[in-house]
Amino acid sequence: MQADLLVAMVLLWVVSAMVALMGLPAMLARLGIAIGCLAGIVASLEGLAIGSPVASLGVHVTDTPVHFHLTNAALWLMLFGLIPAFVAAPLKNGAAEGWSARRWLAGFAITLIGALGVMGLQDAVSFLIAWEVMSLGGAAMILGEGVSETPGQSVLFMLSLLEVGAVGILLALLLIASRAGSCEFAAFTSTSTLSSPGTLLLALLLLFGFGAKLGILPFYEWFPAAYGSGSGATGLVFSGIVLNAAFFALGRGILEWLPHRGFWAMSAAGIMVLAGVVSAILAIFNAFQEEDWRRMLSLSSAENACVAVAVLGASWLFLACGLPEQAALAWIVCLLHLAEHSLAKGTLFLTADGVRSVTGSYAIRQTGLLRNNSVAFGIGALFAAMSLAALPPQAGFVSEWYVFQSLFHGMQVNVLAARLTIAIAAAGLALVAAVALATFAKLYGVGLLGDHHVHARHFSAGRSTGIFVLGGFVLALAVAMPWAVHALGSGSTALFGVDATADMQSGWLLVPLSNKFAFISPTKMIIAGPLLALLPVGLFIFSRRSLHFRRVAIWSGGRREDARRIATTSLAFSNALRTFYGFIYGPTHNLEREYDHGPYFVKRLIFNQEVAPIFGPGLFRPLARAVRKLAEAVSRLQSGYLNLYNALIGMLLVLILALALFYR
Repeated sequence: MQADLLVAMVLLWVVSAMVALMGLPAMLARLGIAIGCLAGIVASLEGLAIGSPVASLGVHVTDTPVHFHLTNAALWLMLFGLIPAFVAAPLKNGAAEGWSARRWLAGFAITLIGALGVMGLQDAVSFLIAWEVMSLGGAAMILGEGVSETPGQSVLFMLSLLEVGAVGILLALLLIASRAGSCEFAAFTSTSTLSSPGTLLLALLLLFGFGAKLGILPFYEWFPAAYGSGSGATGLVFSGIVLNAAFFALGRGILEWLPHRGFWAMSAAGIMVLAGVVSAILAIFNAFQEEDWRRMLSLSSAENACVAVAVLGASWLFLACGLPEQAALAWIVCLLHLAEHSLAKGTLFLTADGVRSVTGSYAIRQTGLLRNNSVAFGIGALFAAMSLAALPPQAGFVSEWYVFQSLFHGMQVNVLAARLTIAIAAAGLALVAAVALATFAKLYGVGLLGDHHVHARHFSAGRSTGIFVLGGFVLALAVAMPWAVHALGSGSTALFGVDATADMQSGWLLVPLSNKFAFISPTKMIIAGPLLALLPVGLFIFSRRSLHFRRVAIWSGGRREDARRIATTSLAFSNALRTFYGFIYGPTHNLEREYDHGPYFVKRLIFNQEVAPIFGPGLFRPLARAVRKLAEAVSRLQSGYLNLYNALIGMLLVLILALALFYR
């Protein structure tokens, strides 16, 4: 049954891409993609406990047979990546109807097929093909929908960095394949638990390669430009199934292909932890300053992915220190964290498209949308924002709590350097959590509240329902977490030899391997929260009956001001942090004046304040200039002179003859 569902899923996506490209009605492609996602969701649920069986596809790439297999972790990440995709597929996104929508749908289907291949293909060659298909599908989505007038530059920047990362993946796979004597992943499993200097090189290559999609520094700088050139639906796919596939590939490479013991493994794990923490800090700091829904959410996606990378590094570090149960806990926490992130981020990306459909812009500003739309929409968006801000009782609070509980187990590590690394990571992630709270308070408060007379239009019923359903899934995941966590037990046993999920739940309580250390119960919070809320609600009702309220205008220094003119802006909300952390942001200020009737009568003031990119001026721009100069030098070969071409061919023949005669 599961195999049939997976085959049907792929066929539906292939047919949907063809339908879209052939110019047939876009609704047919949307329906095919949605049904394919639903088939994938059912297949994931059916095989979640044990994974999918290994299946031969009956083809060979070079001399390597192509097999397909989804592990327990792959099915988990695929499940929570496909749920938002299923909700988003039938909805109209930022792409105009017609050819733009069809191109976007074709790219959507191709991206899903590539992500499935990354998670399930079991040899290096076909895996690399799937990785490139996933990247090209994402580029086709951005270029196809036409949300931005000039998406080419941001897409080219994205693809350039992703291809640089792909080179790192290629080198790592070649080195591992040469050691294993085969391109099949089954032969990649490390035969030695003791690391060597090559372990550090392979780990850095894998981190560099897969980190290009996950947002490890300096790669996170392509996120805002690329996401900002597409719609929220595109961001939903990038932050869901694509990000999950990239993280699964990194986790498989680290935990299955590399040694787990020795100095070099410990060093590589420590570097991964610190790289993830520093990247998360920079990403969330930049997210807080953004004034566009898509750009802010994109950097938040990079931050969440980097948090998962840091915890993955901690898992490897625990393994290197001989603590398999703590390592299994950290790995499971990564999967819980990304599951919550996929649902919550998908909800807010759908909200972003709704904001644009009403206001005509993705700008984060007070719009009053929360007052003018259904309660269901507001509840769904609120649940997602609370989760990403790690507020109880949402799933994000549970995963964040587990992240810190995993790191607190660093006190059991008997190597001082490793213990200090984990302690530094905990401190850095605490800063990330604090800024993330402010970020989503800004997004929800400034982006959805405000004067209710600004916009009178409403979200479509389908969009409001989708936002509510996805937001409800975020809360449902938290409520069901004491039981859902056991679905990851078989994967924990296969990787680490222990079932950590057995010690992560005690009745209705979630515990970090021991109920004597710490515990929470999101399920009980859901029950106790409404009961505790009866007291303030009762006081409010009583006060309304016994006291008289008088509404007055907002105080503005004694002057009569329009509430919309003095409303808190996105810039005003974040300016304090921008000023305090100016050494990170490097903010630039520009003030221009336009005069009327001479230099004494100011007609208009134009103020602009921006955050300076960290890696752009010092890394990417010099590299781009070097590539352009190299291209100019090479372009001289295309002179159009036949004699020059004949001379080059003659030199090539002489070189070939020399190699044949003198090389032994």
